[in-house]
Amino acid sequence: MQGKIVKVSGPLTVAENMADVKMYDVVKVGDNGLIGEVIELRGDKASIQVYEETSGLGVGDKVESTGHALSVELGPGLIGGIFDGIQRPLDKIVAASGDRISRGVKVDNIDHEKKWLFEPTVKVGAEVSFGDVIGTVRETPIVLHKIMVPQGVSGRITKIEKGEFNVTETVAVVENGDKVYPVTMLTRWPVRKARPYKEKMTPDMPMVTGQRVIDTLFPIAKGGVAAVPGPFGSGKTVVQHQLAKWADADIIIYVGCGERGNEMTDVLNEFPELKDPKTGEPLMKRTVLIANTSDMPVAAREASIYTGITIAEYFRDMGYDVAIMADSTSRWAEALREMSGRLEEMPGDEGYPAYLSSRLAEFYERAGIVKVAGSGNVVGSVTAIGAVSPPGGDLSEPVSQATLRIVKVFWGLSASLAYKRHFPAIDWLISYSLYADRMVEWFDKNVGEDFMPLRAFIMNVLQEEANLDEIVRLVGMDALSYKDRMTMETAKMVREDYLHQNAFHETDTYTSLIKQYRMLRLIKTFYDLGNEAVASYAELDDILNCPAKERIGRAKYLTEAEIGAFDEIEAQLTAQLKALCVGGNDDV
Repeated sequence: MQGKIVKVSGPLTVAENMADVKMYDVVKVGDNGLIGEVIELRGDKASIQVYEETSGLGVGDKVESTGHALSVELGPGLIGGIFDGIQRPLDKIVAASGDRISRGVKVDNIDHEKKWLFEPTVKVGAEVSFGDVIGTVRETPIVLHKIMVPQGVSGRITKIEKGEFNVTETVAVVENGDKVYPVTMLTRWPVRKARPYKEKMTPDMPMVTGQRVIDTLFPIAKGGVAAVPGPFGSGKTVVQHQLAKWADADIIIYVGCGERGNEMTDVLNEFPELKDPKTGEPLMKRTVLIANTSDMPVAAREASIYTGITIAEYFRDMGYDVAIMADSTSRWAEALREMSGRLEEMPGDEGYPAYLSSRLAEFYERAGIVKVAGSGNVVGSVTAIGAVSPPGGDLSEPVSQATLRIVKVFWGLSASLAYKRHFPAIDWLISYSLYADRMVEWFDKNVGEDFMPLRAFIMNVLQEEANLDEIVRLVGMDALSYKDRMTMETAKMVREDYLHQNAFHETDTYTSLIKQYRMLRLIKTFYDLGNEAVASYAELDDILNCPAKERIGRAKYLTEAEIGAFDEIEAQLTAQLKALCVGGNDDV
């Protein structure tokens, strides 16, 4: 079916004679066949969100419907790929049109020519249905790509064989009565439709990130959702890079949504050089990058988020734990605002559309830990972490508030911490995690039964420091009792020796949960024995200057292989502080 343009307004194009199209159908606009998506229908007129530059389009140009919704191609070839917001591979676009993306360029989303070695996992005669794994492809040394029965197909396998195939060739045949279904390694899925699953479960185990302030104070569960809001320069992107590098996830989907091009360039340069800690292979061997930077068409930002979450769900359905980083949802919301304005819709707060909250919820609700479709009780998860860039760091603006009503983990970044060069600049006084209580049993079993009490101790010390800080600013540290001064000194150790973490230091960039636990025990030992010494009239300066205290500060630079040294430090600290529990001090 073909219509014609009656209005062009930036990325918004209005066409008439479009009575037979459906919402979210993909259309080709103009002589160049620019990719667009129907976002509003009024009679026979369709409002189209064009995902490419619209200059040169004019009234009367043709609009052609493809009859299907905006979809992504799913199959071997995704891992290690770098795509734009509508899943066009940027390396192929460069080869086809040079450094600047030509309008209307046509490329396959994933390579249709490359041969992959298909290994069947079922035999002829097996009964299969949607979601069942029928074979595997070793896509990278890290990722075993599982070929699943597509939706709408069920029955008995009548043909399947091992061999090298491209993604469009038939690898198996399924028959159901008189119906015959050829199965290929390539499937397509509409990005705005969540992939089905059997059951959604309650997240109850952490996604370990190696970042101490996150894992200890504000942990995120596998299948959880988190937001990282903060002002410009506070380290949102660095936090997401660290999570992408070190998070305990099988697959990483990194969506650069409207951010500066140099940030995506950093990712592209760093990830091939970084080694996966589990396998030693380059991190790109388990990563998919979606790059939709600030100089690309604004409208495509909206699609990039859905493209990313759909690919994440696909790998989840294979039984993998997937982490998706969206940087940032504020830029995505700006695209919504621009399109809403051009549609002349009634604006909500600060010009954002009234449906901002529901669109954000649609995205985050696609995260979770689930029993996937297919036979067996295979469990997979999608963990969603979205950066928010509120203007001036104002968390009362609409995107931040809408996000906070949805997510269960809030890592609030502080400009004042960033100015002090304290990174990660996650403010422990405003951040929170609603998953921590659910994961007590897991931490007790896998780390230590006193890990969660140690966490509570650390948070109490930091809160007491905030309460005492006002007194210190008014009358000075000397006005505090020795016990309060011990609290202030312990809080300083927590901040400087534990929460501060150097992303560029070979050892400090990642800390295992066991090492975090041992570091916390050292700080708690110092606090308990220091207070005992204070109570027995020891000199405060002697307590604060004991030689073992300096070793606590350097403990974060011990490698994972040197964890045995913590026993020696703890024994030395205990001996030195217990030796001070003598004498007298009438000023206590």
